[in-house]
Amino acid sequence: MAVPVANLKVRLLRMRACNERTSGDKFCLGHLKRWYAFGEEIASQLRKEAEVYRCERCHTVYLPHPDEKPRSGTLAF
Repeated sequence: MAVPVANLKVRLLRMRACNERTSGDKFCLGHLKRWYAFGEEIASQLRKEAEVYRCERCHTVYLPHPDEKPRSGTLAF
């Protein structure tokens, strides 16, 4: 059985900064970056090719918003 991820959240629409509360009742506000090298713990709960983001400061894991288009494809100009 897989161990649940401690801080797994769903991003808000067009969210770019972490909204996790830190000590002192302030927001973390770390940049959310696409996380490609997540381990087997997260891959067992999601999919191996899942779109996962992680805060650069507090390392909270975010899933994409359901209404937002996936950013897994290549850029098209």
